[in-house]
Amino acid sequence: MSLPVAAIEAPLAPDELARRWRALCEDPTFEDVPGKIELTEWGEILMSPVGKSHGIAATRIAKALGKALGGQTMVEVGVTTPLGVRAPDVAWCSDGFLTAHPEEMPLSSAPELCVEIVSATNALPKLREKAMAYVNAGAVEAWIVHPQSREIEIYGRQGRKAATSFAVDSETLFA
Repeated sequence: MSLPVAAIEAPLAPDELARRWRALCEDPTFEDVPGKIELTEWGEILMSPVGKSHGIAATRIAKALGKALGGQTMVEVGVTTPLGVRAPDVAWCSDGFLTAHPEEMPLSSAPELCVEIVSATNALPKLREKAMAYVNAGAVEAWIVHPQSREIEIYGRQGRKAATSFAVDSETLFA
């Protein structure tokens, strides 16, 4: 991908981040990257490898959310946030959200529910920062799922919450 290299003095505007995201998605160099790609608010590329257990957990969570809530689930879809274009491991959205955001790349606002799954390579403070970025970008909630301890951290507009507002039995996420 050929992007100008210059000293950036301020975070990029959402339209510039979206332009860079589309260029990244269209670049055949990144076509077969076995992992998640994101852009920081400064336009830097972040790459995260995705392992088998992480992929299995994402699939299980996506299926459980779809079954419990209807609507649609997506994995690793680009979302414009205050931290740049980030890609939640799993996102759930209503049919209304899909109608309001036809074929956007990246999405200009976060789906109603964004989920990050904790892996050995994740820094928990960074995941918490991403969770709040999804909420600040329009998500009703963002979850951080800890597969090993079978716990879920739930974040909403006011920060961390004790319980989800979505009709989901959390045990189905770990079944």
